[in-house]
Amino acid sequence: MSEIDALFQPTILPNGHLALDARVEALLFVAEEPPTIAQLARALEAPAEAVEEALRVLQERLGGRGLRLQRHGDRVQLVTAPEAAEDVRRFLGLREGGRLSMAALETLAIIAYRQPITRAEIEAIRGVNCDGVLRTLLARGLIEEVGRAEGPGRPILYGTSMLFLQHFGLRSLADLPPLDGVKAEEPAS
Repeated sequence: MSEIDALFQPTILPNGHLALDARVEALLFVAEEPPTIAQLARALEAPAEAVEEALRVLQERLGGRGLRLQRHGDRVQLVTAPEAAEDVRRFLGLREGGRLSMAALETLAIIAYRQPITRAEIEAIRGVNCDGVLRTLLARGLIEEVGRAEGPGRPILYGTSMLFLQHFGLRSLADLPPLDGVKAEEPAS
């Protein structure tokens, strides 16, 4: 049997139960919000390490298929493959959303690579006021408030959202292209 054929084999164990990767897949399919690894482990009554391994197996099984696993910190979800976006859009009767302005793209890139980051830090990098751009990115769900910074006024910290990953066809922040002098890291959860 070839490796590809093995991917399409049922995931039912000899005892009649589903393998852990199939059980994780079922939970991700019905989850309203991206669950954490700990939530999956509790629901499956399995160690977090076993859930992580099941996610690795599931990701391999989904390779080259119409679905992908997407991770943001310790949250994970099933999403459609970015290569299927046009077909999905056509099937659902959706029109393409409005394009982001250069200011929004620039701000989004700063947040993606420097998160968590405050408005003042973004403005120091860009050199202009970012209130309107931040409101737009928040309204579109591409960024979210991820906490408060220590210090005077406890300013809001911004980070990218799961929708950001979907919009740009990324499985995780680790898929961001590297920038000279800037290290892209998965933010702490």
